[in-house]
Amino acid sequence: MFTPSREHLERSNIARFMKVHGISDWRELVNKANGDIEWYWDAVNTDLAIEWFTKYDKVYDSSNGVPFTKWFLNGKCNVVANAIDRHARTHPEKTAYVFADESGSKKVTYGELDVQVNRLASALSESGIRRGDVVGIYMPMVEEALYAIFACSKIGAVHTTVFSGFSAHSLHSRLADSKSKFLITADSVRRRGKEIDIKGQWKKAVQGTNVSQIVTTGTGATNYADFVSSNGKVETEKMYSEDPLFILYTSGTTGEPKGTVQVHGGFTLVAAQQAAYLVDMKPEDTLFWYADIGWITGQVWSVYGSAIIGGTSIIYEDALDYPQTDTWCRLVEQHKATILGVAPTAIRLFMKSNLIPEQYDLSSIRMLATTGEPINREAWRWYFDKVGGGRCPVINVSGGTEIGGAIVGALPITPLNECTVGCPVPGFDADIFDEQGRSVAGGEGFLVIKQPWPSMTRGLLNNPKRFIDSYWSKFKDVWYHGDIVFVDPDGLWYMRGRADDVIKVSGHRIATAEIEEAVASHPAVIEAVAVGKPDDLRGESIVLCVVLRDGAKDSELKAEIIGRVESAIGRFASPGEVRFVSELPKTRTGKLLRRLVKAKVSGHEMQPMDIATAENPWCLDSL
Repeated sequence: MFTPSREHLERSNIARFMKVHGISDWRELVNKANGDIEWYWDAVNTDLAIEWFTKYDKVYDSSNGVPFTKWFLNGKCNVVANAIDRHARTHPEKTAYVFADESGSKKVTYGELDVQVNRLASALSESGIRRGDVVGIYMPMVEEALYAIFACSKIGAVHTTVFSGFSAHSLHSRLADSKSKFLITADSVRRRGKEIDIKGQWKKAVQGTNVSQIVTTGTGATNYADFVSSNGKVETEKMYSEDPLFILYTSGTTGEPKGTVQVHGGFTLVAAQQAAYLVDMKPEDTLFWYADIGWITGQVWSVYGSAIIGGTSIIYEDALDYPQTDTWCRLVEQHKATILGVAPTAIRLFMKSNLIPEQYDLSSIRMLATTGEPINREAWRWYFDKVGGGRCPVINVSGGTEIGGAIVGALPITPLNECTVGCPVPGFDADIFDEQGRSVAGGEGFLVIKQPWPSMTRGLLNNPKRFIDSYWSKFKDVWYHGDIVFVDPDGLWYMRGRADDVIKVSGHRIATAEIEEAVASHPAVIEAVAVGKPDDLRGESIVLCVVLRDGAKDSELKAEIIGRVESAIGRFASPGEVRFVSELPKTRTGKLLRRLVKAKVSGHEMQPMDIATAENPWCLDSL
């Protein structure tokens, strides 16, 4: 489908790295990097010119066990030294971020960013926040949110960003578990033209926690503008490589949040590597990756990765299709975005609206990116053909909060087929295991990582047993990620879905991704979710919740959709129900909330955290 151009093969960042080290193609790169991770990560540090106050004297040490590997021993650094300080010195007038909303946009240069971060960092220090203290950040995607992230990092405090759509219960659990001392927040968020109160949420959430001071951009506590009015300046703290940078929560299959921990050295290198080598970001690029600061995608690419490279990142505070369905196209046009990243569900939303991207000047785009869940063929083709004009690689990546980035991903230098996630990211020694822990490379099985990597979470906060049980107990000293993957004859990898996203019908284990792909192949279907519903006879029956294209009639479609599933998989996979709905529950970044659909269809209790994550919880009534 996609063949790398001469530009990709000769002038991309990863091509430069390969040329320096005498590597001829992507397969050799992956083999060499994963065959010698010590050499590779040291070489990445040199190639991307990461600055250290004191250079490390050892790349990694697993003497305490692989799950507890330490990286860049005795090195001293700070992510802010690489993301802000060096750029503010050398090109202060260059735009670091474009903050946009329905009313317009504002550019912030690296020089201005440095001033704003210093003001807040100084104020936090004067308020008693010290190295290692945890600061909660519960804010929409506004400029003060990024100032807060960087200010914490600059003084050695640990930030924990919480999605601003979360309820008081979800916020409280994170503030309490992280032992946050300070909260930076807002009184409200604006969404699709409406002001949504969050002051009521954080006022409840802080009760019974260690939070002793609150700063808000509104009036509910100490006002942000007043708090930073002293215009102070502080030195960037010299942090050991293994000193904590941030705590970011992810949810397990039970919905109970898990606190992952990233550190200065490892995360700095991986964020730079993923921005430079996966999406080929350069200082002259403008990244528009729609992702919240409460999720790892936002932290890796939109916040830190872009800034470490010295590029520009567009931060949009609202839905991509508001105030008009073509808002995202107009943002690309206006700011000449060169790298565009959106979730597969967002792509399907654009398709549903019958938007015609060819009517806009999207010629500035040279790289397309997507992540969050497996993408179906129709959405991949639309993105590749209509948005990228058939000339831009689709950098489809998959990883996780615990990973600190992507495990597998398409590379700019790799020939790509529809929907592929490319190959193991160099330095992430991914493999495919069967149930007995045997490598089945070239087949289908569990996604694992056989060696440590710099941005692996440093345990799970306050729960070391869960860390080992969740990731390290299935296969000895091998990270079990919980995804099912397979490899095609070209050596390209694909996501099948989560290992627990399986419906058991009459003894048959059927991956939900297979069913959904068959349904989405129908031209009238935009997206679909398949879930299992308890069935006395068959164990489970398949229930499809389907969103149709605007204008599609559902009178005869049920039989056609069932026929597609039976044809693709077999009669044994015949869905028991097909429900047509106007929309499916999603996060604000467009990720489908499958657990909510399954709970609703099965009549089970829905987790409060999952409901709080949904941008459109009202759609549950139609399920």
